[in-house]
Amino acid sequence: MSYSVSQRAFNTPTNPTHGFRISCNGAPHDHNDTQKLIVLPNVDMRNILVGLGSLYTAASLTSLAAPITTPDITSLCNDVNSGINNIAESVRTRKCCPLNIGKKIKPFVFPKEKTVRMRWPAHRGTSEQVDKYRRAIQAMRDLPEDHPHSFNSQSKVHCAYCNGYYTQVAIGFLDLDIHIHNSWLFLPFHRWYLYFYERILGKLINDPTFALPCWKWDEPAGMRIPEIFIPKDVNCKPNTLYDVYRDAWHIKQVVIDLDFDHIDKGIPDEMQIARNLCTMYRDLIRNGGDTIRFFGGKYIAGDSPVANNDPSVGSLEAGSHTAVHRWVGDPTLPYDEDMGNFYSAGYDTVFYIHHVNVDRLWKLWKDLGIPGHKDPTDRDWLNASYVFYDENEELVRVYNKDSVDLGKFNYKYIENSEDVFPWRESRPAKCSKSSQVAWTREVENPVRLNKILKVRVKRPGVSRTEAEKAEANEVLLIKRIKFDSGKFVKFDVFVNDKLKEAEVRTPCDPEYAGEEYATVTLVPRIGCNDLTIGEIKIELVSIL
Repeated sequence: MSYSVSQRAFNTPTNPTHGFRISCNGAPHDHNDTQKLIVLPNVDMRNILVGLGSLYTAASLTSLAAPITTPDITSLCNDVNSGINNIAESVRTRKCCPLNIGKKIKPFVFPKEKTVRMRWPAHRGTSEQVDKYRRAIQAMRDLPEDHPHSFNSQSKVHCAYCNGYYTQVAIGFLDLDIHIHNSWLFLPFHRWYLYFYERILGKLINDPTFALPCWKWDEPAGMRIPEIFIPKDVNCKPNTLYDVYRDAWHIKQVVIDLDFDHIDKGIPDEMQIARNLCTMYRDLIRNGGDTIRFFGGKYIAGDSPVANNDPSVGSLEAGSHTAVHRWVGDPTLPYDEDMGNFYSAGYDTVFYIHHVNVDRLWKLWKDLGIPGHKDPTDRDWLNASYVFYDENEELVRVYNKDSVDLGKFNYKYIENSEDVFPWRESRPAKCSKSSQVAWTREVENPVRLNKILKVRVKRPGVSRTEAEKAEANEVLLIKRIKFDSGKFVKFDVFVNDKLKEAEVRTPCDPEYAGEEYATVTLVPRIGCNDLTIGEIKIELVSIL
């Protein structure tokens, strides 16, 4: 069993109280050989419970029961104040506030049109699809910057919702930011964002059939940056899909690493593809086994994205989604622009086709038909809302509750039957009991995670009956974590693995959950030289 823990999902806002993301590699619904464990970190004296079936925080339990509500997006205008430590080093503007063209917010109503937009694979686009896409993006770039549909205006939408521009003033918390990442808002917000972006592009070229391409990085044939985005010029004219702020090596048709941690592994393409498929299995099945683990944790009125310790990141967002952002962004820049930072990601056209695939994977996750693969039903999720300019330059308010039925959106994904779900068969084999690590030392207090750490942890309830298991979960507690919040921090957590000092684990490695004692292995990946951990243990936590 394995977990991946990171302090930030690419370059998110930093703060000393920022917490960790724990993604739990449990078994899917029909695999019973893996004992379920939960991780409970303790950061700055706040307890966070991240489980295979639930996620709670002290802040969430005491907050007012009201959904996150975006205010009038034209009523405030502050520069972005988070995610960029040194303003002078940023390469994009911090002025992300939307234009005020004198419109009042209207409730959104789905158009009654019958046309279905067919989103197409970016690596297999026809000449007609590619030409139409380029013409639409060029038309958006040609608009004046003071137009709500301009390329810059649309790029700033992501910055405004992610880097501290909007606050919870509409629900009584003027000083608390709204942040649509690291929680259950992530998937529905981006679905709405893409919906209006796509319709705006279609209107600019007067084509009601216009559909965005999809970067299918979960399929072997799509595991490279699509060719249409790579050249600077096309037919002796600037390529409107090109972005100067990308990793210079990765745009050269290199196979993407869906478990990327800022270091190229340099492995053969076939091996990288196999690991990518295992990563997709991890994100959509092993770690995404229920609503909370896939969507992310509860985030409601009164919760701060920072004070809430960001434990709430969903499996897809935390895993392959974030890896793609960091893999495309330019590592030579202080903030990994464009794709590697929230405030600048929207300036790269790749951002949108990347998130089209994230949206598609939300659909595929539900299509798997596995019990627990269901959209949230909590009223605070259903009634969370955002404000956008639509294709008619109207300000409209949209709700999560209207985001779950793709039939209302009138778009579909072009799939090739031989390519769909290739990661379904990429489940790692289990280890035999004899291959487990035997005795390891107890954790010191505190211990520095500047190298691989193995600790032997006694399990409190090995011989429990099925009825007892239904009453309480085993919980792995990683407590009193201290770290430099200005760095990207990532370490992996493995339970009963066969890892040796010089070995590096991959999403394809087999695992087994253990007997009376569990061997917990913490593997530092990046930014862990100054990170310390105070205590590691396993407890029973009631779920009644």
